[in-house]
Amino acid sequence: MRKEPFIVGSYVHIIKRGTRQMPIVRDNYDRWRFLKILNYFNDSHTPTDWERDLKIANGKTIFDRPAHWKPRSPLVKIMAFCLMDNHFHLLLKEITDGGIALFMQKIGNSMTGHFNKKYKATGSLFQGAYRAKVVNDDKYLRYLIAYILVKNPFELFPGKTENGIKNFEEKFNFASQYPFCSLGHLLKIKYFPFIELDIAEELFLNPEQFKNFARDVIEGRIKVEV
Repeated sequence: MRKEPFIVGSYVHIIKRGTRQMPIVRDNYDRWRFLKILNYFNDSHTPTDWERDLKIANGKTIFDRPAHWKPRSPLVKIMAFCLMDNHFHLLLKEITDGGIALFMQKIGNSMTGHFNKKYKATGSLFQGAYRAKVVNDDKYLRYLIAYILVKNPFELFPGKTENGIKNFEEKFNFASQYPFCSLGHLLKIKYFPFIELDIAEELFLNPEQFKNFARDVIEGRIKVEV
């Protein structure tokens, strides 16, 4: 599947899966580290020893940008993200030539290195190259945002059923609070100030409209091939 190069201005849906469907994160430290790299790796000037420079308070990383780093130079715009145990989804906009390719290379290398060192593993953490699909129109873009931010965290709902139609309200509330997905940011209830998110709010008039749209996606009234 085509990965690169993308034309500047392209919106691209990225999926990257663990090798043999194995987990790519095992605990909340790994999951929070994923959020950190979304922040710090979206920059052409990220230092090699970036983790060493981050402040720690009460055992937790403070997501401030170190003052001695070069001014930030973003590689991409992040529109949506969702981390699952064995894969992740990103909806990105190419804003510099080769930005998505470099961003994904940095994420893949860092996550593999961290995982192998922490869990004494070897080899690639991921199942080959990432899957990428260019978004060609607003209808597909709207659908993808619901697919990434709602359908995926629904799968983590405790005692889930195969049919996402059941308990939609309860599942939607659960998904909106899932800390490793940007749904709460879109709904204006849970913000990620440490990640620069461009969520294309013009696609949805308000959070209630998005919720109704997401319900239509989950219940199959709106279908688009992902």
